[in-house]
Amino acid sequence: MVGGQSGKALQASKALRVLCLVCAIGALDACAKKTTPQTDDLSQYTAEQLYTQGEVALANNKRKPEDALRYFQEVEQQYPYSAWAKRALIMEAFTLHQAKNYEEARAAAQRYLDFYPADEDAAYAAYLLALSYYDQIDEVGRDQGLTYQALQALRVVIEQYPDSEYANSAVLKFDMAFDHLAGKEMEIGRYYLKRGNYTAAINRFRIVVQDYQTTSHTAEALERLVEAYLALGLANEAQTAGAILGYNYQSSPFYQDAFNQLKAAGLAPEAAGTNWLSTVYRQMIKGEWM
Repeated sequence: MVGGQSGKALQASKALRVLCLVCAIGALDACAKKTTPQTDDLSQYTAEQLYTQGEVALANNKRKPEDALRYFQEVEQQYPYSAWAKRALIMEAFTLHQAKNYEEARAAAQRYLDFYPADEDAAYAAYLLALSYYDQIDEVGRDQGLTYQALQALRVVIEQYPDSEYANSAVLKFDMAFDHLAGKEMEIGRYYLKRGNYTAAINRFRIVVQDYQTTSHTAEALERLVEAYLALGLANEAQTAGAILGYNYQSSPFYQDAFNQLKAAGLAPEAAGTNWLSTVYRQMIKGEWM
């Protein structure tokens, strides 16, 4: 009899635990339904609920960031004048950029800057706008229009938000984009040089030396100028290009190659004559700007 009572008590205890578990699950489910959207109809949810769900979707599915987009956009549409709408708009720009939808990302970032120019996240919006151009910069052989736009947008971050956490990154990307433009000029110059169109080649290398002299392409541009000017029989220009190259990049293999070319022609690297390279020589080496 005692064993029977003990068995009934054990069954009752199990039943009670199951009942408690069911109730707990029901309570959690009800809580979830109150705090996060569960249906396609998002109009019944608060701005905070929509924004939170967008963050959850973004964190849980990084390979498809666009899944989070609908929640951030819904906040902006349903609650356009709320603080959550401001936060959702910057997240919308970020999400669009993550999804590589660069044109719409730029539009969202610009909208943020138009609506909240003095906000603490304005620097980040400007940085996202610049990134939407920068991340589209293709290989050197393509049109460089986006590179110019990236430079302009990065300059805004550098000049208008110099104390922001994005300024240093913007400076680095600006330098890389600048180098990219110089690389474009070098590619075209090499193309002309290879085909014996020396004047056209010189024009391209001159752009690098005069306009992009802080980039990684300057040493090669000077060496190519030596080659092109020697081919045209313009010794003064070739010697002056070699002199600039030797002063600034003497350890570069480009200098050794230029030196060998000049030596083979019975010449030496030195400032000679009066030409545009003589002006560059005086500015870069002697510091004479007038």
